[in-house]
Amino acid sequence: MPLFLTDEQTMLRDTARDFVADQAPVAHLRALRDSNDPTGFSRDVWRAFAEMGFTGILVPEEHGGLGLGHVEAGVVLEEIGRNLTPSPFLSTAVGAVAALGGTAHAARWLPGIARGEVVAALAIDEGPKHRDAIGLTAARAGNGFRLSGAKRFVAHAHVADLLIVAARTAGGPADRDGVTLFAVPRDAAGLTIEAERMVDASLAARIVFDAVEVDADAVIGEVDAGRAGLDGMLAAGRTGAAAELLGVGGGAMDMTLGYLRERRQFGVAIGSFQALQHRAAHLYAEMEVARAAVLKAQQLLDAQSASADEAVSVAKAMAAMATTLAVNEGVQMHGGIGMTDAYDIGFFMKRARSLSELWGDSAYHADRLARAAGY
Repeated sequence: MPLFLTDEQTMLRDTARDFVADQAPVAHLRALRDSNDPTGFSRDVWRAFAEMGFTGILVPEEHGGLGLGHVEAGVVLEEIGRNLTPSPFLSTAVGAVAALGGTAHAARWLPGIARGEVVAALAIDEGPKHRDAIGLTAARAGNGFRLSGAKRFVAHAHVADLLIVAARTAGGPADRDGVTLFAVPRDAAGLTIEAERMVDASLAARIVFDAVEVDADAVIGEVDAGRAGLDGMLAAGRTGAAAELLGVGGGAMDMTLGYLRERRQFGVAIGSFQALQHRAAHLYAEMEVARAAVLKAQQLLDAQSASADEAVSVAKAMAAMATTLAVNEGVQMHGGIGMTDAYDIGFFMKRARSLSELWGDSAYHADRLARAAGY
């Protein structure tokens, strides 16, 4: 598969780039943060995303979507990252669609996601770092289950219509088997959701499940066999996060290169200094390598390839490292102003940090690749 976009995908990129830059640029994020907006994103912008068809990119046509693939979803996510647009696109239009597609819940939830009427949250992590362990328990109770435990860092949970929860129905926290996915309404009795503002000004929640009862219809897939669904949801989410990271890194790089052309010292633009040129060239090369890795992962996911899982970890690690380099170089090359809240480059650094940690940082994925190779 060639590692470049088709003509149709390029047209989608151009459309998404103009739309997102116009509707929700970096100034939009700053306004939401400064007003301490309790939602964390604009409902109007989310509806506009739906009107453009973006929210239904991965939704099959029979459920009102476009039936496209992860490459196309990544095109939109990259523009979201480039503009630091607060949006539930990653959790809802990517992660939730991957979890619900092909299950009995698809007909209920996917049309609403495509129309921009549904926001979903993915309740997976339970500790300060992403790990494979699932400790929240789901004990059988009557004709359903009783969920007990806690989840952390659940983006948009405080306003979500649907929580997709990974719980343990058998075995211990470290076991791969015995995991079940549940579709839990946000207003379920016994559910406590406390939203907190993250470093990048987004909102994520701590969720406590105090004997939350759900019926058997809440199960997504099969009882005790939810690991495959969880893995599929994580693969889609990690690849989407990598695409968004590319946008964050690309936006930071563009801003930095623009500053190098404009800022003058000793009567010349600082971009004429060879040392800074070398650093800019190195950054460009690293971003292009990461871009190729992300596109490869997207293509393999769309092809349902057996090697997609490995490519996803490569993409997430590479995108995180390249974008970290981009934002660090951006702050340094901007000098003192780069450390101030008055300038946008700091927002890119904060968003890069948050996305890099989401569903596994570069060290986690490097370890995952090493273990898969037998080390």
